Order: sequence, then structure tokens, then C-alpha cells
Amino acid sequence: MSGHGVCPWWAGYFLASSLRRWLQDPEKILKPYVKDGMRVMDVGSAMGFFTLPLAKLVGDQGRVIAVDLQEKMIRSLQRRAQKAGLAGRIETRICSSTSLEIDDLAGSVDVALAFAVLHEMPDSAAAILSIAQSLKGGGLFLMAEPTGHVSAEGFRQTSEVALQQGLEVVAEPIIWHSHAMVLRKPA
Repeated sequence: MSGHGVCPWWAGYFLASSLRRWLQDPEKILKPYVKDGMRVMDVGSAMGFFTLPLAKLVGDQGRVIAVDLQEKMIRSLQRRAQKAGLAGRIETRICSSTSLEIDDLAGSVDVALAFAVLHEMPDSAAAILSIAQSLKGGGLFLMAEPTGHVSAEGFRQTSEVALQQGLEVVAEPIIWHSHAMVLRKPA
């Protein structure tokens, strides 16, 4: 499962647009899974399209860990979080092309999100393993891939990797222009 290449940093402005918000409303997508006080991880956070709504959903007692490969994306996310008054709820991390650099989060994440990012990774299986290990027992993993970049068969293969980690499918939400699945780590 090789990646298609990393989305350039300047495309982050398009990814965070109000048109996309209308088509893929982050709060509508995330609200069924994210609650006040949770610890949530946004893998491939870019400029914060999902990170900022996640920070609102987790409330003052919650925490969002935003992980991205590109420093320019993270810096933009930090500026946007500061402007929105949410910076205190968000921890940003820059990962490497070979590791999400999240080993210290093992067993501590309530919900992990990987939206339109796994297909960009050179080793998506290793990323899924890291994400699965970060989850608490009963933790959820929402993964979604764009239909324009990932075929139904490609998404099935990616989901098989998650299932091999012991995760169980709990939902297959309908998200515009996306293959999507919510998985749970057994308690």
C-alpha cells in the first residue's frame, strides 16, 4: 500500500475551505464519536479542518493531538487555533515519513481520526498499527479515504490491515466523496 505522495502545504488552504465544510461538515461527522473530556488524535491534521472542531467537541477538559508531517501545516494550524481561542486544547506534533512518532501515546487515546491521509503514507500498515496501539480499550478509530484517490478495493485492503490489529468495525458512516469506517479496539 504505497502512498500517492504528500499533499503540498499550500493545498491546505483549499482543504480548510468553507465549501468543503459544507460538503463534509466536521462536527456532523465527529459528534457521534467525540465527547467532552476525551483525548483525541487527528493524524494528518494539515491546517486543522478537523482539529479545530475536535477541540470544540472535547471541551476545556479534553485534548486534541494533531499530527502532521509538514511543519508549515502545523504552524498554520497553531495560528488558526490561537485565533479561535482553542490553542490550549491542542497539542501539535510533527511526525516523520516513516513513523507517526506517537509511541508515548500507547493506550491513552479515546478517538483517533485519519481522514484522507493513509493513502499518502509510504507504509500505511505501520501507521495503522501505531494508531491501534495508541487507542484505549474501547477506543474508536475513524478512517476515511477519498474516493477520487482510493478505490473501493484499496479501501477494503486498508481496512483489512486495521482488522488484523484486532479492531472491530462498528459503523460505516456515509461521508461525501469518501470511503469511511469506524473501528473499535476491544476493551
